[in-house]
Amino acid sequence: MAASTPLRDCQAWRDARLPLSTTSNEACKLFDATVTQYVKWGNDKNLGGIEGCLAKIKAADPNFVMGHVISNGLMLIGTGSTVRLDKELDLAVKTMVEISKTQPLTPREKLHVAAVETFAKGDFPKACELWEDILWDHPTDMLALKFAHDGYFYLGYLEQMRDSVARVYRFWTPDVPLSSYVKGLYSFGLMETHFYDQAAKLAKEALAIEPTDAWSVHTLAHVHEMRAEVKAGIEFMQRSEDHWKDSDMLACHNYWHWALYLIEKGEYEAALTIYDKHILPYLRDRGSVLDLVDNCSLLFRLQMEGVSVGQRWHDVLPVVRPHSQDHILLFNDAHFLMASLGAQDRQITQDLLTGLQEASESPGENCQHLLARDVGLPLCQAIVAFKDGNADRALELLLPIRYRIVQIGGSAAQRDVFNQLLIHAALNCTSSARRNVARNLLMERNALKPNSPLTERLIRKAAAIHLM
Repeated sequence: MAASTPLRDCQAWRDARLPLSTTSNEACKLFDATVTQYVKWGNDKNLGGIEGCLAKIKAADPNFVMGHVISNGLMLIGTGSTVRLDKELDLAVKTMVEISKTQPLTPREKLHVAAVETFAKGDFPKACELWEDILWDHPTDMLALKFAHDGYFYLGYLEQMRDSVARVYRFWTPDVPLSSYVKGLYSFGLMETHFYDQAAKLAKEALAIEPTDAWSVHTLAHVHEMRAEVKAGIEFMQRSEDHWKDSDMLACHNYWHWALYLIEKGEYEAALTIYDKHILPYLRDRGSVLDLVDNCSLLFRLQMEGVSVGQRWHDVLPVVRPHSQDHILLFNDAHFLMASLGAQDRQITQDLLTGLQEASESPGENCQHLLARDVGLPLCQAIVAFKDGNADRALELLLPIRYRIVQIGGSAAQRDVFNQLLIHAALNCTSSARRNVARNLLMERNALKPNSPLTERLIRKAAAIHLM
């Protein structure tokens, strides 16, 4: 196996003070290869790809607990499968737990097992606490750091996402493998908490070390987005494209950011070209939930802008259908609903809403199901009302939860689709009192993004109906 730095064997992991409970050097190296690809957001053919590495780990040592941890953890963190519906995954998690009880594991490894088991139950906050317990004593445990980072992202815990990395950042000296990628993790947390200058500085430092760091490219794309620096954003994506286009797990998302700039400018055909050439093909090839969400979000934004997307929703719907009853993330559910409504599939729409209602009535330990009644369901019902032409009802549902939508996770750029939905609902209300809400919302948006062409278009629309 080839890699930019030597993959760590049993002794190397001990030397790093992260011992692994296996005698197989091959299993240790493959574990390192898997972590590396996860952090870099790509499947490296030289390493055998993530799936290839996981299969080889199992062959090298079937009882290697951390092999089970990373295999199950990656499946769960991808939010494309749940133990509630996927019996094979459910068995895999139970097998991991049973195997862990038969071995004298380190306290760190036991915490990893507990965290993945807890995440599988939908208790994301507790899982993040367990990963943090690891990081207190083992600040260079990349798997714990990355899993916690993703967990906080799903929860909308923006400060925790930032501070989790801040606490360990000084330990990631240049001699520690993957240290430059920690700059990217930290920069994203800084960006989401509005420290844009610091975020950009760190992301650029990371890219100076490793230009193919697609996550740091992604952070800079966010910085430009949040500042409505459309021209600079497009130029940056064009300039850096060759460095990140082969990062198969994140390339679609980076192209999505590129398309957002084009929508911002009102260049809808150019945005659709990016969609047809890059974003939809990734969904067809990979079918990942992140790619699926990006497809739904982009088409929905274009439709709110009054753009016809033709039959494109029907290309997306077959990928949505198997996930319509997952109810893993409320953020995902809202986007799946966009697709079923866009394709006018009433059955999937009804099944999704019914399933979410049932989940909210028996939430158990699942943090998303606990949030469904007060945030997830009203949000989804508002999307349905808006698509049905009932803007007044959509606004009535959205206004009370607008400051709680952050709790369903996602980035500020991703959640902006809901801000835009709120504004469009207000603009289309029949009640004059409610339509006046649009003026206030647009004043807020203009204050945050004073140079936004999209905001300017919305203001002109409001002025045309005498709201400004």
